[in-house]
Amino acid sequence: MVNKRKGILQKVLDIIERGGNRLPHPITLFAVLALVVVVLSAVVSSLGLKVEHPGEEGKIVEVNNLLSSDGIVYIFSSMTENFIGFAPLGVVLVTMIGIGLAERTGLISACLRGFVLSVPRQLITYGLVFAGVMSSVASDAGYVVLPPLGAVIFAALGRHPLAGLAAAFAGVSAGFSANLFLSATDPLLGELTINAAAIIDPAYADGMNIAMNYYFIFVSVFLLTIVGGLVTEKIVEPRLGEYKGQYREDLKGLNDVEKKGLKWAGVSIAIATVLTALLVLPPGAPLRGEDGGIIQSPFMSSLVPIITILFFIPGLFYGIATKEIKNDKDVANQLSDTMASMGMFIVLAFTAGQFVAYFSETNMGLVIGVYGAELLESANLSGIPLIIGFILVAAVINLFIGSASAKWAMMAPIFVPIMMQLGYSPELTQMAYRVADSTTNIITPLMTYFAIIIAFAQKYDKKMGIGTLISVMFPYSIFFLISWTIMLIIWMLTGADLGPGSPIHY
Repeated sequence: MVNKRKGILQKVLDIIERGGNRLPHPITLFAVLALVVVVLSAVVSSLGLKVEHPGEEGKIVEVNNLLSSDGIVYIFSSMTENFIGFAPLGVVLVTMIGIGLAERTGLISACLRGFVLSVPRQLITYGLVFAGVMSSVASDAGYVVLPPLGAVIFAALGRHPLAGLAAAFAGVSAGFSANLFLSATDPLLGELTINAAAIIDPAYADGMNIAMNYYFIFVSVFLLTIVGGLVTEKIVEPRLGEYKGQYREDLKGLNDVEKKGLKWAGVSIAIATVLTALLVLPPGAPLRGEDGGIIQSPFMSSLVPIITILFFIPGLFYGIATKEIKNDKDVANQLSDTMASMGMFIVLAFTAGQFVAYFSETNMGLVIGVYGAELLESANLSGIPLIIGFILVAAVINLFIGSASAKWAMMAPIFVPIMMQLGYSPELTQMAYRVADSTTNIITPLMTYFAIIIAFAQKYDKKMGIGTLISVMFPYSIFFLISWTIMLIIWMLTGADLGPGSPIHY
């Protein structure tokens, strides 16, 4: 029976891969999709579809026609801004300055070899997924740092690098709403939930807090780590087969020069970390928030340059110690080589940026979301079926609207009051949303970092297309969604609080 089920799953994944890979190159595909959005906006606009904005009473939203005079002006006038404003572009390029130097001097290779030689091999997959899940505390930086590192780790072990990339990507993105600590996501969504709850019961909303899901997301880390590790080793890696590319690294021990370089790098990063801590931890430190907090502070919004520095400094000292860097020209040349290797991604960012911006400008995502919400409301569900239905609707909407805060700003004013009227707390509604929002991130090209993951993957498979990546990530999405939903249902049945003072029932 088990083998039969595995056979069916592999057949489904084969169909997804074949269908997806018949699509053009990702650069071409995003350009075509942008054109489709433009044409579709004209068609849908002509139908006169209108919805009331869920967050602004009385405001009517309709689909913007990008083939109208104003739409054509927008297309031409926004092209540069859409490219520059594409969310991953700046994050990736800035982060790669630090990572690139650390990679080209040999620091990352030495660290990884030391890591894989000291850690039991059977734990590496789970450690990689765990690191991905935990990376959400650093906001979006995990997307740029962990997937390529996961690929290199697996390659060093003689395993398929795309399996390592997939495990890290699954942890970072599909597990984005799980963490052992509070992250920037908690206040971001929490404030929207509190405002939505105030529509029904302002007094209840006043007693809510941004840590409303903390207990649940804490336990979720361990569930997702186990599920992600099992999916990698039992489904994804066997499907990928043996890697026969040119990027496998032999597991050689560290020589004396490398050990010296690691000592220099270790001392330098320790000093850099202490100096960074002095900018954050003391009362009144410049990177603390206005209220003295850390979660909402300049520190959290500065994580990308901080990560860049914390890679650059040890990479620089390692290079000096190992003679890979003899002068400033060597540094400049290595940084230039790093940026040159990002050419494919830069072009991809241009076409993907147009597509994402055009889709947002048309308001079609908002219209789809409102109609989906109305469909769920009209189904007259209650109890666990209602929660499952809500999760499924939110998961589908996530395929069209990548931003977690944008979706929740749209959905919270609808669903939080509905759930409260049915006896379920705003805290539970938010947690159900977070489960749905995270799990389908990895299978939608509309997720802003999807393009960079393809670029990373093409280092190991030049023919990597959207279909292959989706087929690789699809098992994670399904098993995360099922297991996480089951965990939420069990949690509901126990009646335990989701966070401090955050009950299941209203």
